[in-house]
Amino acid sequence: MLRFDWRWLVISSALAVAFAASAETRPQYGGTLRVATRAAPSSLDPADQVQPDSFARRSLTMLIFDTLVTTDDSGRVQASLAVSWQAAGNQRWQFRLRRGIKFHDGTPLTATIAAGSLSSANPSWKISADGDSVVIESDRADVELLAELALARNAITKRESDGKISGTGSFRIINWQPGKKLSLAADENCWRGRPFLDGIEIDMGLNFRDQMLALEAGKADLIEAAPEQSHRAALDGRHVASSLPIELLALVFTRDARSPDDKTLREALALSVERASIHSVLLQDVGQPTASVLPNWMSGYGFVFPADADLMRARHAREQVRIIPAWTVAYDAGDPLARLMTERIALNARDAGLTLVPNNTATTAAAADIRLVRIPLSSSDSWIALADVAAPLGAPVARNKGDSVEDLYAAEQALLATHRMIPLFHLPVSYVAERSLKNWTPRSDGSLSLSDAWLGTGKP
Repeated sequence: MLRFDWRWLVISSALAVAFAASAETRPQYGGTLRVATRAAPSSLDPADQVQPDSFARRSLTMLIFDTLVTTDDSGRVQASLAVSWQAAGNQRWQFRLRRGIKFHDGTPLTATIAAGSLSSANPSWKISADGDSVVIESDRADVELLAELALARNAITKRESDGKISGTGSFRIINWQPGKKLSLAADENCWRGRPFLDGIEIDMGLNFRDQMLALEAGKADLIEAAPEQSHRAALDGRHVASSLPIELLALVFTRDARSPDDKTLREALALSVERASIHSVLLQDVGQPTASVLPNWMSGYGFVFPADADLMRARHAREQVRIIPAWTVAYDAGDPLARLMTERIALNARDAGLTLVPNNTATTAAAADIRLVRIPLSSSDSWIALADVAAPLGAPVARNKGDSVEDLYAAEQALLATHRMIPLFHLPVSYVAERSLKNWTPRSDGSLSLSDAWLGTGKP
């Protein structure tokens, strides 16, 4: 009778477990990733300024297109379509293009196409092609140019007269239903190498609740999440990833302050808001209460702006004004958190003797005095982010003359002194995914990096 050696069973079992673990962590080719987003863009053209900026739009852009340069999470500039660059006094920049790159339609990338693409996105720039290089010239030194070129809105695009667009990114467009659905397929000849995923399917225009239902029903692998959903998703065993606070939640006045009394009342409103309690109850301690435009991690001085409510000062300011108007406040009807927050702010204002009337009907919202808005900060570069917040308000921001924190602080103070906005919170962007999705992460600008993502076993 043969004796059974249990040691071999233990060894073989250990090897099987190790092999399974190794297989799970080794990237696998194949599969289609299903993504849901709140944004519903009607155009995929990065230079289309009619489309509102959103983290989802940035993510989609960087799947299909490439920029001349990129930046890592530390802000260091990396080569992309441009393999090298040189500057003369920060006024004349020359970018030499990488050789052998083709658009998804087979057209070779040339300096002429790249210069034309950048000119479409930036009509005020002086851009030209010089052999295999793109040249950008400015009347003044522009120390922010490299960070600007790394933004998704400056991705290089080949545009046809019939409206078709083509990129050089990891995925190509195979089906596009504007504002509804986008289907992407892996570019087999991508200059960076073929991505692991075969394709990506994106369903658009779904609110946070509908996205979570799609995830729970097995109809989505990756979704965006509201702050109050993130905790529950983590408890359910799903992978939750969040960016640094990169979204500004603020009250924005739709017109300039018309008088000193108007400014005083706006200051009273800012002092009345109980950010701490809203942060604790409605946001469940996600993000940071703030009175600054830029988050502290970006500027280094955000804590200097006092964010605590001061009801006594708010009432005193209100008492200096004889006629108190009733302000209408519009908010996103598809965002339950926005409704609750607006109602809470209205109660705070009433305690200070002010009247806010929440309303989200289309007719009233168009003529609202104030809007509660989510502003995706455009860049982790503080000067670019501040300028892009100021631009829609018609408030110019001084140019960066050498990365001076004092100059940046003065520029932000000048923006807040217009009394056009009341910053409330800096929020991270949160994403929830099934555990089978590997190697994905939020970028520093809140968008998603999916070019190297892959699906583990158990997914189609």
